[in-house]
Amino acid sequence: MNAAPADQIRLLDLQAIDSRLDQLAHRRRSLPEHAEIEKINADHTALKDLVVAAQAQLGDTTRELTKAEQDVEQVRTRATRNQQRLDSGAITSPKDLENLQHEIGSLAKRQSDLEDVVLEVMERLESAQTRVTELSARLEHSSVILKEAEERRDAAFAEIDSEAEKVKRDRETVAVVIPADLLKLYTRLREQQGGVGAARLYQRRCEGCRVEFSTADLAAIKREPKDAVVRCENCSRILVRTADSGV
Repeated sequence: MNAAPADQIRLLDLQAIDSRLDQLAHRRRSLPEHAEIEKINADHTALKDLVVAAQAQLGDTTRELTKAEQDVEQVRTRATRNQQRLDSGAITSPKDLENLQHEIGSLAKRQSDLEDVVLEVMERLESAQTRVTELSARLEHSSVILKEAEERRDAAFAEIDSEAEKVKRDRETVAVVIPADLLKLYTRLREQQGGVGAARLYQRRCEGCRVEFSTADLAAIKREPKDAVVRCENCSRILVRTADSGV
């Protein structure tokens, strides 16, 4: 392939622009906010699970308290009814009176036990409410931290994308004047060679792979016509000759 020396030199300008675009893309992918947001999201998700579990426990404990209070009320109602029967004097049988008094005593013991249960459940309910409040506050704080990190990431994105758009416009200006076949070769080599499709021959060395050419290799390159598109034998990249190439 042949191309005017000026067009080959423009490849170096294009390569510099493409390398800058690659750097910006890498910077966008490697922002520290990505790892920060990932960690915050993981913590946020874990906190959500804890809040859901704590709320479920709070609900269970609330229902348990309602049931315990209902049990106390049932025993209290029955004890009141029995006491009223006892106080009314309607029961005259000694045996029935004894049985009723015994039941009243048993109910009093049962009520006391159930009231202890109510107190114990109330303590657990208070603890469950406190945990829900604390975890909910932590979750809310986590949401704020996450939003702040996302805002920093988006601000960095905007800055990088703005510069990238400017660089892309510069690329269009350079690429449009490079012959299509030369540009196609450069693009293919760039994809194959880690983003570098053209490199300068500078003081006996290929700046793409950093290999230094022998005197014989340099002599062979020197014999090539000025418009010949020379390739580096080591890395296959387009080797652009300039006034500093030493050939």
